[in-house]
Amino acid sequence: MGVSSYVLIQTEMDKARQVAESIREIDGVVISEIMTGPYDVIAKAEAESMDQLGRLVVSQIQMVDGITRTLTCPVVNL
Repeated sequence: MGVSSYVLIQTEMDKARQVAESIREIDGVVISEIMTGPYDVIAKAEAESMDQLGRLVVSQIQMVDGITRTLTCPVVNL
């Protein structure tokens, strides 16, 4: 894959498990885990380009029921 990113996700109360399971089913999402702290779920997404990655986050991940906010953190290969 060309680019990858970690997506930090805040969910509605008691929706973290449902959100993590739903996100796991999206093409391009490599892993989705429940976590503690200011974010409830973390996902790793991969795409061929930053444009495709952006579309994946905006048109698929952010549309999952129960998500209130996301923060996308692209991986930088130095």
